[in-house]
Amino acid sequence: MMPGSSKKKRDTEKSPVSELSDDLLVEIMRWRDLVSHPDHRKKLPQSTLAGFFFETYDITSRQVSRSRRYQSVSGNWCPRINASLSFLPKCERLDIMDSCNGLLLCRCWKSTDGKMIDYVVCNPATEKWVVVPATNWSSKLWAIRLGFDPAVSSHFHVFEFVDAFVLDAADRRRHIKVVGVYSSKAGVWTHESTGNHLVDICIFSPSVFFGGVMYLSSYNDLVIALDMEGKCKVIRTPAPRDGCGAYDISQSQGRLYLANHGDSEVSIWALDDSSTGNWTLKNKVSHLQLFEKEYLSMHDYNVIIHPEDNGIIVLCTQLHIGGQSLTKVLSYNVDSREQHFMTDLGWYCRIPYLSYVPLFSESLADAH
Repeated sequence: MMPGSSKKKRDTEKSPVSELSDDLLVEIMRWRDLVSHPDHRKKLPQSTLAGFFFETYDITSRQVSRSRRYQSVSGNWCPRINASLSFLPKCERLDIMDSCNGLLLCRCWKSTDGKMIDYVVCNPATEKWVVVPATNWSSKLWAIRLGFDPAVSSHFHVFEFVDAFVLDAADRRRHIKVVGVYSSKAGVWTHESTGNHLVDICIFSPSVFFGGVMYLSSYNDLVIALDMEGKCKVIRTPAPRDGCGAYDISQSQGRLYLANHGDSEVSIWALDDSSTGNWTLKNKVSHLQLFEKEYLSMHDYNVIIHPEDNGIIVLCTQLHIGGQSLTKVLSYNVDSREQHFMTDLGWYCRIPYLSYVPLFSESLADAH
């Protein structure tokens, strides 16, 4: 090696940061602190809806098999998401229970008998994860939700909804009697009785978390509001639901929206004030506008208000000969009144369809 070649190599491998002046470095650090502050991050635009996590099932074999999938609906701007979540700790079976502001809540079965489980909260975009200890009820529950707001804190909450049947097998009622809440900041579970409130949520009912409150739709024309201590409040919906099941609720631009499925149209309502329970009718969209003639034969559908613009996303399932089902994703622009086909989720899909909005920051406290 010729004299001076080592020094020349080191000079060419210098970090670009080393060329910056002290004044410029100080300015960069100031801007970083300014942007990362929770009060300012609330005002910044959030990542938009990227896709959906869901399950498919195969009934062609003797034994029904399940498969976890992710489908993008927003092009190539979001990094490729691996639905297998292979970066998580190994377990016998993994169920994705909920999605909230870029994080997923999973239930990890460690043994085939279901006696050893944990929850895992993870960020698919950064592949960071945190283990949450299960409770004595965790293996018996399906109504489990995740609460997380990266603009407020890097900590999250897990909500368990324990129904009367789990508490007493002789009691065939399914309404929720106890709410368990896990705080990642405190590292403990707390439990609160729902008292006299008749909380009758569907295990796959949509949920929304913002402003430190978890909102869920209920069968009995109510929206359930739970704070981070598990205290329950009920908000009556603006009109009785047309048909069976629960309402579709969504969050868009800092407000709670409710979609009521009618016989021939969908009405969209926005919650003005949770303390008064006042709603405002925002739009009514006929099925013909929403689906056009090609999709009017759908068997079932779910409505999601787009988190950032004046649009509606519809996941509609069509039944075909032989009991086969195909789920399609459509979009409808309220301003232009135009409907567009977005993508197929494929055959034999099953609810819930969990909306995924990617989170690219490292906002997950105590993550691996």
